[in-house]
Amino acid sequence: MAKFYGTGVALVTPFKTDGTVDFVALENVVNHNIDNGTDYLVISGTTGESVTITTEEKKEIINTIIKVNNGRLPLVLGIGGNNTQKVIDEIQNTDLSQIDAILSVSPYYSKPTQEGIYQHFKAIAQVSPKPIILYNVPGRTSSNVSPETIIRLANDFKNIIGVKEAAGIMSQYLTLIKNKPEDFLVISGDDDLALSVVLAGGAGVISVIGQALPKQFSKMIRLGLEGNSKEAYRIYFQLMEITELIFKENNPAGIKAVMQELNLTNDTVRLPLVPASDGLKTQIKNALSKIK
Repeated sequence: MAKFYGTGVALVTPFKTDGTVDFVALENVVNHNIDNGTDYLVISGTTGESVTITTEEKKEIINTIIKVNNGRLPLVLGIGGNNTQKVIDEIQNTDLSQIDAILSVSPYYSKPTQEGIYQHFKAIAQVSPKPIILYNVPGRTSSNVSPETIIRLANDFKNIIGVKEAAGIMSQYLTLIKNKPEDFLVISGDDDLALSVVLAGGAGVISVIGQALPKQFSKMIRLGLEGNSKEAYRIYFQLMEITELIFKENNPAGIKAVMQELNLTNDTVRLPLVPASDGLKTQIKNALSKIK
């Protein structure tokens, strides 16, 4: 479980201006994070625009990251959806030999009951050869996975090792931390709440802004895990404005605007997403200039 304490980052998928995957930029982003304190990498999540990536592109993205990473950091792969059998098929037909865990989002659009969500993850847990981190993000799925359902899954399946919780509700985090099995990981999926979650007993974060500013963000989380709230909040307040700005229009347009400003990628996204507006880019540039 120690692999997934601290700061994981939900990697973007860089695109060239013609919309094809920019594998050189992807290598740069991976090395930027490895060299600056990130603890593990998350491949093909929402921030990676997974819904507009083809199967062949996903394979090439995975292989590129595995090659560049070269065993330096743990790797988590996003495999989830609202078709349970399709998720199972992807798990069974993906080479997971270099992957340390699977991140699986709660079924979206279908809006299953809590029992339906439980049965979905039960079916996945029964076939997965790798540990599973649940992903609860009701803002995107239109259904919340209750703390009771998460704790039930944690108790019933030893290979369900944690949850990326992104409901944005602090009381829900606290309920999970209070009632979870001892070794179950409560991982923040909300950058703005991550430090508070860690100080309350959470395991860390899977971050969006962290991949652009890994040195500062991972240090903040590390200080939080050590209980040094004063120094951690000093960094938090430095990052507060930029963290808010990247979600102002959509994700990952905001983070790609940041990374373009830092010369890591350009800001190209795939439709139906569009790049950040000029006004937001100006705000981002000004916010970045204040960060030391």
